[in-house]
Amino acid sequence: MRNILPFIFFFCSLNIIADEGMWMPLLLEKYNIEIMQDKGLKLSAEDLYSINNSSLKDAVVVFGNGCTGAVISDDGLIITNYHCGYDQIQYHSTLDKNYLENGFWAMSREEELPNPGLSVSFLKKIEDVTKEVYKGVSENQSRSEQDSIMKNNISGIKEKAVAESDYLAQIKSFFYGNQYYLFLYESFADVRLVGAPPSSIGKFGGDTDNWMWPRHTGDFSIFRIYANDKNAPADYTEKNVPYHPKKSLTISLSGFGENDFSWIYGYPGSTEQFLYSGAMEFMVKESLPKKIAIRDIKLNIMRKAMETDPAIKIKYTAKYAHISNSWKKWIGIINGLQRMDALNQKIEFETNFISWIYEDNSRNKYQKLIPSLDSLHR
Repeated sequence: MRNILPFIFFFCSLNIIADEGMWMPLLLEKYNIEIMQDKGLKLSAEDLYSINNSSLKDAVVVFGNGCTGAVISDDGLIITNYHCGYDQIQYHSTLDKNYLENGFWAMSREEELPNPGLSVSFLKKIEDVTKEVYKGVSENQSRSEQDSIMKNNISGIKEKAVAESDYLAQIKSFFYGNQYYLFLYESFADVRLVGAPPSSIGKFGGDTDNWMWPRHTGDFSIFRIYANDKNAPADYTEKNVPYHPKKSLTISLSGFGENDFSWIYGYPGSTEQFLYSGAMEFMVKESLPKKIAIRDIKLNIMRKAMETDPAIKIKYTAKYAHISNSWKKWIGIINGLQRMDALNQKIEFETNFISWIYEDNSRNKYQKLIPSLDSLHR
């Protein structure tokens, strides 16, 4: 599983930029819940995240290798993005049954299609394990010694966390190693395709509209989680039955109004918000342009082959989509950073940081930080 962790985003209207935010569910009650309630949220922190009672975390899943899905029925029905289910839609497509082109809808449970290798994971618990990870680590040790101790600590914490259970454990660092959190998941391996629109709806706009706003895309696909007769995870078998979740979401048909409170509970990827200016310059001028150029070549080769043979198009369409997704994203990152003059903003921040270091002798230990980073990116 990739570095995909649960967060809550919220905003009240497009005109109130300062009210946007991103927070871990574990920390809502301590830091953010009152802000959200002042803006219109009618739920408590316990309603959003609880390890003792059912909460909204039990209706939001990690779909596959990192997408977000939402449970929308008491019989394990989940909805996720179209592109998140794209591999499975392609897997079941043939020239005779081209679900990519025509869409797919199971008219009964028996018609729902199994997907080998696909899993859906429910978050069970988040725990701050920073102290345990750093146990036995001191400033007098070399970095390799520190890393070795921390690696052993992390292995021990994970083994203890999943002892006598079938849960999966992840430990991830936050703020570049200043904090570590343990994430426990329950994973289901029998996930079946229930419905998907044709690509003309699910991928409307294609690469041209990808990573653009606004989009007018029917970006959804529907699956169902299956479990054994004890409602527990099980490998695929025809004897499995629809999973009954602790919590499912209700879909409102009443719509929304101006300035209604809105929020997203899901699994974003990692962030490079704290990237050093030299690394940002290298990324914008060196690494991303080369990655884009390589994918230009790959996409052109694949596109020509896909245009000549419908069977090849079916086999490679998901691979093509994955490559083009990163290709378009990286182009947008370069354009966005240049438009916002982000590099000069980073340099200004670091210049102020250096001034702060020299204002107090107790901060001498930070004097070599920027020069050390400089030497790594020359």
